[in-house]
Amino acid sequence: KVLVVCKDIPWECNTFYAQGGMTTALNEEDVPLHVQDTMAAGAYHNNKEAVEILSRTSLKTTADIIERGMEFDKDAQGNIVYTKEAAHSVARIVHAGGDATGRYMHYFMMVQNRHQLQKNTLVYDLLIENGRCYGVKATVNYEPTTIYANDVIIASGGVGSLYAYNTNSRTVSADIHGICVEKGIALSDMEFMQFHPTVFVETPFARKLLLTEALRGEGAHVVDEEGRRFLFDYDERGELASRDIVSRGIFDHKRKTGQKAYLDFSMFEEKWFEHRFPNITRTFAALGYNFPKDRVPISPAFHYANGGIKCDTNGCIEGIENLYVIGEAARTGVHGANRLASNSLLEGVVFAKRATDHLLSKDHKVIQTPEFDKDYGNILHKENDKIYKHKLRQVMWEDIGIIRTTKGLHEAKNLIYDMKNHEIGRLLQLRLNTASAIVEAALARTESLGSHYIES
Repeated sequence: KVLVVCKDIPWECNTFYAQGGMTTALNEEDVPLHVQDTMAAGAYHNNKEAVEILSRTSLKTTADIIERGMEFDKDAQGNIVYTKEAAHSVARIVHAGGDATGRYMHYFMMVQNRHQLQKNTLVYDLLIENGRCYGVKATVNYEPTTIYANDVIIASGGVGSLYAYNTNSRTVSADIHGICVEKGIALSDMEFMQFHPTVFVETPFARKLLLTEALRGEGAHVVDEEGRRFLFDYDERGELASRDIVSRGIFDHKRKTGQKAYLDFSMFEEKWFEHRFPNITRTFAALGYNFPKDRVPISPAFHYANGGIKCDTNGCIEGIENLYVIGEAARTGVHGANRLASNSLLEGVVFAKRATDHLLSKDHKVIQTPEFDKDYGNILHKENDKIYKHKLRQVMWEDIGIIRTTKGLHEAKNLIYDMKNHEIGRLLQLRLNTASAIVEAALARTESLGSHYIES
């Protein structure tokens, strides 16, 4: 008896917005190479065992998904098309709908789901006593509700809404991470926040428009106002260096020169571009852009949390029985200091399978459920939360973003501490818990590594 809950509508999540594709090892021979690419992108901070599990298991899981009816893009002869993205040494990424892989996979998974799906369910507490999880407290359609369960799997995504510029779904706001901080459940690698280099941020909405890595993989250029491909000043691979290097390069060049940065697609043939990137073409046409003719202004934006709730390779959370975590919310160690492009959808698939296999193999004993009296249901929001939330997002972007300084981190730490002492709602308190964990982790790592870059 399984209940799947989501905070909003089911497709308001990061999987749905994933564009580029899903990595998969091509065959047994490709596994060591995929492992090496993932480790190199992760600055060798990865858990190698987890990376090997990710790559080797992909041979089974990708075949299984295809067998069950998931259709990835194919060429005229009916063969699956593989593409290459930054920091991959070979083309091993499958995609669907051109640039809508997440949307297609999300729909495919939703159709496979035979269990009850409950939307508008906002979890604001985990029911934990004596090292065991008994369920959650949540508002269901704004009504406080207690949901008991033998096992709980957290799949709540990353921390995107903490940042002023981000590519994440509006639902991804680090609430569950904040509960873990409160309960003494370890978060790990929280200093490693990944920023996507090519994002259109000139929109009024919190979620900015991602321009997939696959564009650069296919040959798009990053240029400044003079049309110069300045990224070669930062790395010999130019646009195809890993995301952290490209993001820093764009951020630094804009800061130094005051010039805008653009993504230039003018080398592409119009018909091909529209077929390969249909959603990007349509979305930007609605904003008045004519792709591939027009270049578009870009900025880095927060994209992905490499760190998260610490767990083992089965998704089990140490010290808490019956509580699992998978996907971006988890820190399996697979991404290290920087995620390799398109490894995220694969991580979701591989470790979800491992967590459910582990859960189903256990003996389930009938246990008396304790009483959980404490409830925050009526104090989720307070009057000034919106003002503080906006302030927090600016601080995260400016001081805990792409380029950090010890001074900036200390200032951010004090500001977060100050906000915590105001009259605030439960949900903002949880966000601030997570923000504190990111600052503490960033201060603790005094040397730059991967996506954590500290100037002094």
